[in-house]
Amino acid sequence: MAKKSVATFRGGSKAGRSFSKVKKMVRSEKTGAYYFEEKMLPNELVEEFFKK
Repeated sequence: MAKKSVATFRGGSKAGRSFSKVKKMVRSEKTGAYYFEEKMLPNELVEEFFKK
């Protein structure tokens, strides 16, 4: 039953596939500790996110 409901939520739309969830480890300037920066971005902007 779960497979059917998940398949119907998708609805044939490919709009959700044009985004990616990206995570990057960043070092804090104040404490020196690391934290993760996490965003949902269009696939075209993923490379720019990691170049910063």
